[in-house]
Amino acid sequence: MIEPIEADDAPIHPDIEVLPAAVGTDLPEIEENILSIEGAPIEESSIEEPPPPEEVESREIVPYDALTSYLREIRRYPRLSREEEHEIAVKYIKFKEAEAAYKLISSNLWLVVKLARDYEKAARSILDLIQEGNIGLMEAVKNFDPYKGVRFPSYAVWWIKAYIIRYVIANWRLVKIGTTQAQRKLFFNLKKEKDRLENHGFSPGPKLLAEKLNVKESEVIEMEQRLAGADMSVDTPLDSEGDATLLSILPNGEMSAEDLLASKQISQMIAAGMSEFAETLNEKDRTIFKERMLSHEKVTLQDMAEKLDLSRERIRQLESRIREKLKLFLQKKLGSAITEVE
Repeated sequence: MIEPIEADDAPIHPDIEVLPAAVGTDLPEIEENILSIEGAPIEESSIEEPPPPEEVESREIVPYDALTSYLREIRRYPRLSREEEHEIAVKYIKFKEAEAAYKLISSNLWLVVKLARDYEKAARSILDLIQEGNIGLMEAVKNFDPYKGVRFPSYAVWWIKAYIIRYVIANWRLVKIGTTQAQRKLFFNLKKEKDRLENHGFSPGPKLLAEKLNVKESEVIEMEQRLAGADMSVDTPLDSEGDATLLSILPNGEMSAEDLLASKQISQMIAAGMSEFAETLNEKDRTIFKERMLSHEKVTLQDMAEKLDLSRERIRQLESRIREKLKLFLQKKLGSAITEVE
């Protein structure tokens, strides 16, 4: 589920996110008013078939281009007028007719292509963007309310954009760089704000960027490092001569055999020390020590107070004193191996 963010007067569903700006030349700037809520829908004139691919040697009689074929295919579906669109949407709302949903989707496939072209440089394949945008288009059909007086393309554009943008962020690196809503906003706004400051003669340092974007300076530095660093395989050789790789020098986070043995020995020494410490206590303190500090099911202060005929505060004081005694006893017995006992 995509997290929601604010969008100016858009009829946006609370479960969808529209990110406000794009990063550098690789991602286009998102136009906030690409569709007028009250006005006419986007014109289809900008959707043109790409030039035919260069003639290369191939076993095929006619070179095949998937994008050209797809654009040719979606032109078979006619555009809907406002009245037709409203009638079909009402039919879908009332009766959940699959055919009505199909007509709304197929008549607006051109809109997905238009929006996907804005992000073409940010993806390996525009067809991937179109596929994600089509999913957003289907979500728009499910959530569209025809009784609010808004054209369906004007509503669907926000869902389409959100799914395309989510795909761009998720595939920018092998390791995700925008895992929270704040990071996604920073991802799209950082380069844009840098360029704006440079155009006004300012040096876009992390502190100034953080002030302008209303985020922490550490977040700006972290995002700059993420954007600047390229993905690196752990199988990358460290040098051209040896067989050592990056994986061979990375810590695995597991304890060595020596550390495991030392830890086991310390645990045994602590257990023996605590048993010996219990013998130094009087009967009342020994009861508190065993039932309040050693037991897996700690006895409550109230129960202990009733058992020893003392107040809860007195039990708490005795327990605190026993802890201090135990700490000193173990430090004296085990030396530097024990620095603190809870």
